[in-house]
Amino acid sequence: MQVLISGELAPYRIGSGQYMYLMAIAFGEPMTQKALNEKLLIDKTTTAKAIAKLESEGYVRREADPADNRYHLLYLTEEGREVVPKVQEALGRIKNKIRRGMADEEYDVLLGLLKTVLRNVSEQESSGTMSRP
Repeated sequence: MQVLISGELAPYRIGSGQYMYLMAIAFGEPMTQKALNEKLLIDKTTTAKAIAKLESEGYVRREADPADNRYHLLYLTEEGREVVPKVQEALGRIKNKIRRGMADEEYDVLLGLLKTVLRNVSEQESSGTMSRP
């Protein structure tokens, strides 16, 4: 799956680990990095790296939060706004490939199950109950 995503997004210099941040900011801006962590259920370090990459590519900018200077609000740049529809098209092509041969109901069940797994893993990691080899 990551290979498909990476291939489709390579022309935009967005990796398979960054597109979800770009899209979350696009549909929720402005938002803090902390809110982004919580929305995507991803740890702070991973989020910080992804945002730094999107910022270095010119897609995202940070501004001090006027309500609380300890936080930064994340916004898309003009270039970020221009690339979002292209990323959406690429993700649509990927979705069409991976759901080939599945009925809509089957695809919806699959997504629901994957979300449950992600939530379960995220809860285990945050509570420290995840077993390590």
